[in-house]
Amino acid sequence: MTTTVGAPTTFDLGPAQALSCRECGHQIPLAPEFACAECFGPLEVKYSFGEIRREDIEAGPKNIWRYRDLLPVPSDVDTYPNTEPGLTRLVKADRLAAALGVKSLWVKDDTGNPTHSFKDRVVAVALAAARQLGFRVLACPSTGNLANATAAAAARAGWESVVLIPSSLEKAKILTTAVYDGALIAVDGNYDDVNRLATELAAEHEDWAFVNVNVRPYYAEGSKTLAFEIAEQLGWRLPQQVVVPIASGAQLTKVDKGFRELGTLGLVEETPYRVFGAQATGCSPVSAAYKAGHDVVQPVRPDTIARSLAIGAPADGPYVLDVVNRTNGAIEDVSDEEVVEGIRLLARTEGIFTETAGGVTVATAKKLIETGKLDPEAETVLLITGDGLKTLDAIEAKVGPRATVPPSADAVHQALGF
Repeated sequence: MTTTVGAPTTFDLGPAQALSCRECGHQIPLAPEFACAECFGPLEVKYSFGEIRREDIEAGPKNIWRYRDLLPVPSDVDTYPNTEPGLTRLVKADRLAAALGVKSLWVKDDTGNPTHSFKDRVVAVALAAARQLGFRVLACPSTGNLANATAAAAARAGWESVVLIPSSLEKAKILTTAVYDGALIAVDGNYDDVNRLATELAAEHEDWAFVNVNVRPYYAEGSKTLAFEIAEQLGWRLPQQVVVPIASGAQLTKVDKGFRELGTLGLVEETPYRVFGAQATGCSPVSAAYKAGHDVVQPVRPDTIARSLAIGAPADGPYVLDVVNRTNGAIEDVSDEEVVEGIRLLARTEGIFTETAGGVTVATAKKLIETGKLDPEAETVLLITGDGLKTLDAIEAKVGPRATVPPSADAVHQALGF
């Protein structure tokens, strides 16, 4: 596909100038394309940045559009109806730090986004680009969080939506997508089956913007805003270590890209940092490749409670390996039991209830510390990317009332062991 129905001939995508192949470097004009015609490698956005000052960013909107001069979006992006995600809390996690044995720990809590996950960021950027590229239907294949974000963003913009999900998805994520009244289609199969179907449909329907398929180069750039916010919230400096959950791998690679862009533009000092990846053992193809010393990722069939990370053939897997190796980080994976304990540990120490992906991040950080791979003396940031209300089934057998008692003080005292 080289054009889109109704698409203009030129696109106002701010500092974005072209699409560049991540493998061979071949460049093409901005377009709804995701694969290089020369080598079939993935495309990413190439920029020409102007002068960007901290004070201008700080004076901007209280959402991701404060970074619009660093994203593939038009300068008036905040004037269109959107969910206005971003500028979520960076929490100083002292009690979790003590439990893990870390000197300085922060939690980037993206549960506060409009649909309670970081996916609101990437969808907002995808929608802004899709509007410029001439699309009028917002679509996606999803493991849950992206389904929520796509359906909500389309509703807010007055667009139609088409969302494809595995039929085995958590009930909470199905309901919190269906409520927006778009076209929600459950598919018998796993995420990789759903993704292949989405790619086929994207080729057939030129007016459908599949956020993570035919507009993926723009969509992925939204994850950079996590890096921008972390740096700004730390007083315009980079952390020494960051732990990022891996699904497709795009979030990890774009956090790294965001840190590097801030340094290149002089917005932060270019200090060293290490990037660590986190996966669930039941879907850990990137972790397996890292541990084996491979530069390619062998696809797997997912089998884990961390369904939002259950992508057996991660598109950005090789690039995750590049980032982790370049920054002297590591990739680790944890069992489903460790995932649940990670959820509970974060909840009881910091009062933050995360979904299973966050449990993967916390449990992986714990394992990295115990194995000596993560430096406990270095300032560390954990990315918590989704709300625990989305995956209640993961913990329902592990938590509940301490006791059920009659309405008397003596009964309560007895239950408490007085």
